[in-house]
Amino acid sequence: IYQTFPDDPDHAQLRRIAAFDLNMEVAVLPKQDLPGPAPKSSLFSLLDKALTKELTRRLKEPFWINTALPGSLIEIRVALNDATLRMLATRTHAYASNSYIFFMWMAIASVIILAIATSFLRNQIRPILRLARAAEEFGKGRNVAFSPRGAREVRQAGAAFLDMKRRFERAIEQRTTMLNGVSHDLRTIITRFKLSLALMRESHEAAEMRKDVDEMERMVEAYLAFARGDGDETSSPTDIAAILNELRADTVKRGLAASVKIEGDPNIVARPAAIKRLLANLVGNAQRYGKRIELSVINDGAMMTVHIDDDGPGIAVERREDAFKPFYRLDESRNQNEGNSGLGLAIARDIARGHGGDITLDRSPLGGLRATASLPL
Repeated sequence: IYQTFPDDPDHAQLRRIAAFDLNMEVAVLPKQDLPGPAPKSSLFSLLDKALTKELTRRLKEPFWINTALPGSLIEIRVALNDATLRMLATRTHAYASNSYIFFMWMAIASVIILAIATSFLRNQIRPILRLARAAEEFGKGRNVAFSPRGAREVRQAGAAFLDMKRRFERAIEQRTTMLNGVSHDLRTIITRFKLSLALMRESHEAAEMRKDVDEMERMVEAYLAFARGDGDETSSPTDIAAILNELRADTVKRGLAASVKIEGDPNIVARPAAIKRLLANLVGNAQRYGKRIELSVINDGAMMTVHIDDDGPGIAVERREDAFKPFYRLDESRNQNEGNSGLGLAIARDIARGHGGDITLDRSPLGGLRATASLPL
C-alpha cells in the first residue's frame, strides 16, 4: 500500500486502510536503523518464531519484531529505502488465534484428563494391591485384616477371597476338633496298654511289649502331628538362631559334632512352634545318619534360607523327591534306626509350604545330605 500511493500526503490512505481493514496502527518514520534484538516472551516463543519465519518468507526488506510490549500489543518495524514503517497490532491479529486457542485447550484438557485418569487408576490399583498382599500373607500363614474396596469387580474378587479364607479356616477348625478327639482316644488306649504292662511281672516278653507300645506311641504322635498341621498357631517374631543353637546343643549331647553359622538378621515372622518342629525334623534326620552336622542361616532381605548339612550316606538324586512322600521308605542305610515313622521330611515340607516356602534336598559339601529350608520374609 505504501508503494502504491507514494504521493499520498501524510500517508492518510495507508493509515486509513490499516486502521479500518487490518485493525493496525501504522506510522511512517524517517529512515533509521532498526533497533537491536528485542526481548522475547517465553510464553509465546514458539508463535514468535512462526511469525518471524512467515515475515521472512514474505518480505525482502529487513524487519524487527518486539512481542514483549505491555498488554497484548506487538510492534513490527520494516526498513524501506526511504523510510521506516512502524506497525502496532494486537497479538490476536498477528497470529492465527483459532489454532492457538485450540492447541492451548487441547494441552490443558490433556493434562486434566491425564490427572483424572491417574487418580482413577491409582484408586483402582490400590485395592487390588491390598488384595494381593492379603492373599500373599494368607499363603504364608499370616492373618492380615482385609476389607473389599474399589470397583465392583475388585470388591467381588475381595469377597470371594474372604469366602475362601473362611472356608479354609472352618475346615482347619473342624479337622483340629476331629483330630483332638482321635488323639485323646488313641492316647487313652495306649495308656491302658502301658498300665497293663506295668502291672505285669518283669520278663523278657513284657520288656519287648513295652518297647512296642512306646514305638506305637511315637508313631501315633507323628501321624497325628502330620495330619493336624499347625494352621491354628498364630504367627509372631521367631528367632531362627536361637532354635538352631538349641538344636546344636542337643546334637552335641548326643556325641556328634555340630556348628552354627549366621549371616544377616535371623528373625522372621512365622509360627514359632511349627518352625521349631520343621528344623527339629531336619536336624533329627541329620543326627540319625551323620556324625558331623553344620547348621547355617542366611537372610538376603527377601528369603530366609536354612541349610542342614550332614556327612551321612546321603540320598540318590532320583529318590530325593520320594523322600518327602508320607510313609515312604528309602534304602536300609537311611531306615535302619527304630522310631523312624517316615513322616519327618513330609511334615517339614508341609510346614515350609504353609509359610509360603519350600524344602529341597541336595548333596552336602560334607559328603552327605543337605536339606535347605527357604522361607519368605
